[in-house]
Order: sequence, then C-alpha cells, then structure tokens
Amino acid sequence: MSETPIRNVIIIGSGPAGLTAAIYTARANLEPLLIEGEPSSTSDQPGGQLMLTTEVENFPGWPDGIMGPELMMRFREQALRFGTEVITRKVSKVDFSAQPFSVWVGDPDTAEPTYRARSIIVSTGAQSLMLGLPEESRLLGHGLSTCATCDGFFFRDHDIAVVGGGDSAIEEALFLTKFARSVTLVHRRDELRASKIMQDRAFANDKIKFAWNSTVVGITGDQTVESITLEDTTNGERRELPVTGVFVAIGHKPNTDLFKGQLQLEDNGYLVTHDGSLTDVEGVFACGDVQDHVYRQAITAAGSGCMAAIDCERWLEAQGEH
Repeated sequence: MSETPIRNVIIIGSGPAGLTAAIYTARANLEPLLIEGEPSSTSDQPGGQLMLTTEVENFPGWPDGIMGPELMMRFREQALRFGTEVITRKVSKVDFSAQPFSVWVGDPDTAEPTYRARSIIVSTGAQSLMLGLPEESRLLGHGLSTCATCDGFFFRDHDIAVVGGGDSAIEEALFLTKFARSVTLVHRRDELRASKIMQDRAFANDKIKFAWNSTVVGITGDQTVESITLEDTTNGERRELPVTGVFVAIGHKPNTDLFKGQLQLEDNGYLVTHDGSLTDVEGVFACGDVQDHVYRQAITAAGSGCMAAIDCERWLEAQGEH
C-alpha cells in the first residue's frame, strides 16, 4: 500500500451523527472525508432514517417542525460549507488491524484500499425491522411509524396498533396511551415476551387492548392508514382492525456487518463504546444508532456525533498528527 493518500479522518455513514461529526471535524481543520452510503442501499441510506420520515417536531430549533429529508439536507449543507468532502458510495470493506486504517468502496477484493486514514468515525446507524409488507414503503410516515417518541403526538384521540411483544413494544404502547384513544397490541403468540414488570403495566392500562395469536398480513389505506388485516396464527382466519396508526416495534438491526471481526460488538450486534465514543480499537470512534440501542433519537445521535468528533480531534492531537 504505497500511494493512497492518508486522511486525518474518514467518517463512515451519515445521518445526524455522521453529519454532525463532519461539521465538527471540518471546523477543526481535519478536512474530513464522509462516505455517506448509497440511495439504493437499505442499510446505509444517506441521511439516515430521517430520510424516511415526514414531519419532525421534536428537534430543537424548529418550533414549527421540519420535514426529515429537509433537516438532513441542511445538516449536509452545513458540513459541506465547512469543507467536508462527501462521497456518495457504500463502504465494502475496512481493515482496522493496523495504522493507517484502510477503507474500500466498490470491489472489496482489490488489494489497494480506496482510502486510508489516521482515524475513523463510524456512524452507520441502525434500521428498524419491518413486517415485510408491500404497503410499508408507501405508508411509512403516513400512519405507519417505527418510533412512538417521534410520532406519538400526531395520533391524539386515534385508535392505533402496536406490533410486537417485547419490552420495546410495551414501552411504545404505554407511551402512546398518553395520546391515543386506544392502543391494540398485536402479538403472534398468546403471551408476551416482555419483562414481568412491563407486562403488569400494560395489563393495568385500560387503554391497551390485546390481539393475541395474530400477525399483520395487510395494511389498508391510499393516503394514510385506515385499517390492518390480522391473521390468526392458530386457525388462519382473517379480520380487519380499524386503526389510523400502526407502530412496528419488533426490533432494530444495527448496521455493523461491515465491522464484524474488526470492532467489538455487543450480543445484540451494536458497537461497544466506552468513555464517550471510544471503541476497542484506538483511533476508531463510533456514534449514533450504531452504538445506541436505548435512545435512538436524532438529537442524541447528533450529540454523540459531536462527542466522537471532539474525541477524534483530541486523539489526533495526542498523536501529534494535528
């Protein structure tokens, strides 16, 4: 590996975390390269999950709300303004075993890496697990959601459904009872997987109903959700459940396949970080939903992107590289 220029920092992934890291590292004169992913990829959508949402009302500074894609475009413009170089490609391979770190886009079997860098910031995010229904892409953000904290406010006095049976689903359902007229929890089994304390809270809430032994096999609605079709897992019978909102809470998958064998992962696949954004490889930092399975909010992702950038800058200074 001889002639590939060595960058100060490469940011893998965009979204609120990666773009915030780009803004901060660019303002620190680190001349960051941000590889934002490709629009055709479901695992590293440029701009992150906010590109798939509609109105965002809980991001500070936007009292009247802002559309998710517009918010991410403004993040991107700000990063570009301070000198970030942005590449709209998908990273195919990384090698963090030796300094400088190596990053490939395109053919991963090419001997020479596409880029090399003294430090790396990983911000590849996570994706919500979906039901696999054809209506989902059309109705996401139009009555179909994967985040109660983000969208619950829009369903005041609505009848809505939450799909799932774990702690996350119960947490979503309980949160939504603050706004909705009723919440039907749809679960494929006849008992919940959630912890006992979460189950007790759900059973004690008068607004929560249960559709046991049921799976969602269809979503009806042209412009927005009008009802869902439930199929009984014991006898195959189908019925319509009139709801104007559906929250899918069957889990998330962090986009960490690229880093298996390179960075330490938790049992659930998320990157392990400590002391802020530090990973188990010195000089590699992680931020946003790729390492956060608790909060999963745009504002916390942006905050962790700032942390990663500052951690990265200080680390480079300590190495005498900046």
